[in-house]
Amino acid sequence: MKKYVIGVDLGGTKITTAISDLTGKIIEKTTLATGSHLGEEVVMERIFESISMVLEASQLNVDEVRAIGIGSPGPLDSEKGTIITTPNLPFKNYNVVKPIERKFGIKTYLDNDANAAAIGEYTFGAGKGTKHMLYVTVSTGVGGGAVLNGRPYRGNTSNALEVGHMTIEPFSRHQCNCGKFGDLEALASGTAIAKRAKEAVQEGRETSLKNVDTITSYEVHQAYLEGDVVAMEILENAFMYMGIGLANLIVNFDPEVIVIGGGVSKIGDLFFDKIKEEARKRSFDFMFDATRILPAELGQEAGVVGALALALIESEEK
Repeated sequence: MKKYVIGVDLGGTKITTAISDLTGKIIEKTTLATGSHLGEEVVMERIFESISMVLEASQLNVDEVRAIGIGSPGPLDSEKGTIITTPNLPFKNYNVVKPIERKFGIKTYLDNDANAAAIGEYTFGAGKGTKHMLYVTVSTGVGGGAVLNGRPYRGNTSNALEVGHMTIEPFSRHQCNCGKFGDLEALASGTAIAKRAKEAVQEGRETSLKNVDTITSYEVHQAYLEGDVVAMEILENAFMYMGIGLANLIVNFDPEVIVIGGGVSKIGDLFFDKIKEEARKRSFDFMFDATRILPAELGQEAGVVGALALALIESEEK
């Protein structure tokens, strides 16, 4: 019986690869520089190298590995195993699955990194034991994933749950990197919070943030805790928009659990209390009461554990 899986967390700067048993216990893990600037073939060679390294370190051979899961930034086509394009990787309509299957003879699955993190939280984290779970990450951007009826939900083009690009404020002047105005990412991400603070400083508003060299959402939160009126306004607005986004997810998906991760969620109780308050106001009480909104549990390991969970869940006997 094949008792192990491999997970590859493919990022713009680093590739983290791990091998685990079927309970998710990591046996070996390694991290290599991605080398994105060196092109597609070099990145593929580094993926090969990282897989070979964990196999060698664990003293396991390919015949003992059930599947390989790869979590990558999107957009991508998970059915074909193709990365369509992504800003921080060199791949353009490039199939990363077939070369791995040819080299190692192990069934390989590709999914976007937010979906992989969702599957990780569902299998090993805050969503364990549920049937319908949504995952939202709030950091530089806002992303999401879903496991519905115990299966990953990807949608028609494999790119469902782009929750950061839900329009929340149609007449907003705030533009997202995607080009749209007023979507959730442009209003509630860590990037958006920092941008509102920089705008306030440039407008000459009275705030302690004018004394900060590099403003991030962390500095805005610190100023909030010290009673800075501008910081309080910025965070209250961001939390309001995130709460609206969650209400939309609740009334559309009726989930058991929404798991929230990412750097902004580390603000903690303040973040969760505010977004829950707003989500309750904007969704049906009975649906809100049936939905638990929980912090993610996997932290920095979310990417690679998600890739391991992807390998596990997709290779299960259907």
